[in-house]
Amino acid sequence: MASDEIVWQIINQQFCAFKLKMEKQQNFCRNEYNVTGLCNRQSCPLANSRYATIRQHPTKDTLYLYMKTVERAHLPSKMWERIKLSNNYTKALEQIDERLIYWPKFLIHKCKQRLTRLTQVQIRMRRIAAEDERLGEKLVPKLAPKVRHREATRERKAEAAAKLERTIERELLERLRQGAYGDQPLNVSEDIWKKVLNAMEKGGEGERDKDMDQGIESDEEEEVDGEAASGDEDAEAAIEYVSDLDESEDELEDLEDWLESEEEEEEEEDSDESEAEKAGNKRKRGKVTKMKSKRPKQQEKEKLALTNDLAW
Repeated sequence: MASDEIVWQIINQQFCAFKLKMEKQQNFCRNEYNVTGLCNRQSCPLANSRYATIRQHPTKDTLYLYMKTVERAHLPSKMWERIKLSNNYTKALEQIDERLIYWPKFLIHKCKQRLTRLTQVQIRMRRIAAEDERLGEKLVPKLAPKVRHREATRERKAEAAAKLERTIERELLERLRQGAYGDQPLNVSEDIWKKVLNAMEKGGEGERDKDMDQGIESDEEEEVDGEAASGDEDAEAAIEYVSDLDESEDELEDLEDWLESEEEEEEEEDSDESEAEKAGNKRKRGKVTKMKSKRPKQQEKEKLALTNDLAW
């Protein structure tokens, strides 16, 4: 569409908050809906009104197929159609083929690639968890609670000293420098990928677009993905419509605090108005006139007595 071309010209030539420029004429994209992690015309979720990607639930192992079409462009709250994929790999591939039957082959291929990669990561994580559980069953029950607590503390300190996340980031940086990922760095772990991109930007290997608009905030702030939980897990294909922008828990708490502060201010204003009304009513009351202590007849007799005295 013409609007997509205009959006891509602005993103490519002027400014994009998600773009990270590299020296090797290859730019990366920070957008979490990007299916490949690269900044190009086909992979850009902003410059394509018809787009599809695969994402994982932040707390569960459930995978979802996200689809964006032109018909819902006027509804930002229902921009993306979310379809729950089956836990079976072959059935999930069939669902992708069924849902994206008339879509571009590029998107179908990249969605299947991303599904394969995420499935491999899940299998490996389950294998590591099972191995840790198996080793823990042999060693931990034989130890006393005091010794078990001491060993757990030592393990925690050893993990903190090892700095696993930093080691993974360094390894990813080294692989990116060597070109191990090629043209397809599928951004599987979004948190670590963002840290790697930030490190490359700070190290001078990548350059972000200069923000010409002061109203656009930087993307360095951590965003908490607060998607709504899926309905029935037994249903093979649960379809939902979600927004392009996710609201974090911190934003909701700030909104609640703001509403509470507004209510308190309104209550204070009402109390001030009621006090002012009471004071005004007091002022409107007439002055209390004191009753004359003496009657007019007595006053006339006194005046006569005074005049008689003066005459003498």
